[in-house]
Amino acid sequence: MNFSFEVVQTDPTGARRGRLSTPHGVIETPVFMPVGTAATVKGLTQEALEQLGAGIILANTYHLYLRPGHELIRKLGGLHAFMSWRGAILTDSGGYQVFSLADLRKISDDGVRFRSHLDGSEHLLTPEKAAEIQLALGPDIAMVLDECIETPAPREVAEAALKRTTAWARRARKYFLDAAQRNGEQPQWQFGIVQGATFPDLRRESARQLLELDFPGYAVGGLAVGEPHELTCEMSEQVTALLPKKRPRYLMGAGRPEQLADYVARGIDMMDCVLPTRAARHACLYTSEGRVLIKNARYAEDQRPVDANCSCSVCRRYSRAYLRHLFAAGEITAAILATHHNVHFYLDTMRQIREAITFGHLEKFASELCARYSAGPA
Repeated sequence: MNFSFEVVQTDPTGARRGRLSTPHGVIETPVFMPVGTAATVKGLTQEALEQLGAGIILANTYHLYLRPGHELIRKLGGLHAFMSWRGAILTDSGGYQVFSLADLRKISDDGVRFRSHLDGSEHLLTPEKAAEIQLALGPDIAMVLDECIETPAPREVAEAALKRTTAWARRARKYFLDAAQRNGEQPQWQFGIVQGATFPDLRRESARQLLELDFPGYAVGGLAVGEPHELTCEMSEQVTALLPKKRPRYLMGAGRPEQLADYVARGIDMMDCVLPTRAARHACLYTSEGRVLIKNARYAEDQRPVDANCSCSVCRRYSRAYLRHLFAAGEITAAILATHHNVHFYLDTMRQIREAITFGHLEKFASELCARYSAGPA
């Protein structure tokens, strides 16, 4: 099925430049994956994503399971055909969304019983069910069901979640491999998820346990949920030090623009975050000089582009004054243009990071990027 991953270059920091091959294209890593929760990246068409150079996007198992349903998507040819997306897709397991429904779910060793946020209907999400749904959806990469917990967490809570996450990963892996054996092929790559909260020894233990299950890739989960950035980096480094060098590593749900290079320096190959699209809808634009809060009155007569150093179609055509006007008038176009720019900025930042790895200058690039954002929003 044309799956492979190779590291083609490393940087003195420990960063890796690689190539992830999937049935839907080759992705240069490290890579940032725009989030398309309900089979769409909010504010962008698939044509726009292609123009921006997004080779892989993320979709959400929980939301697609509830609406329109994985069996319908299977019937319509799978997620790629359903949303008319030619690139690669990664789906999460739905675990994070389920666990965020604190008042609507109950966790047991069997799985998570929850009520839909849409209509209150009751469902049971097990490791096997999450794998089944994702096989129906047909993404290139599928995540196992893990137990997400709040951070900071007491040690005993983190230990229990680690134990359950490993047990669930073992069940999900067996279900997936049995399905592949029945069908005579492995239709997607299945990734394990390392947990352990902010305890270094638990992180290492979780990684060691998952290595026994021989996943083709591994994710670091349960971070970037409010803990200090330095702690996120430390936990990531604890995990990547133990993971196989020839397999991709994915940090889930991270990060801010000025943090991307820091994670890459810890050996991370893949990242996703809703921030570029969510911030865009709230009139926050990311630029080479820091954040621009475009609703600020100072931009009312500003004829400059959002970012003079940006080559995206928004910056080539529209002024800050115009974008400010669109937001003030409540026009849908405001969110569309802002999202286009922000996603371009993230993808271009990753391009620059890959280039910095090539020339061995990632540490310098990371320091400069952080300095541009330390002054706060404009």
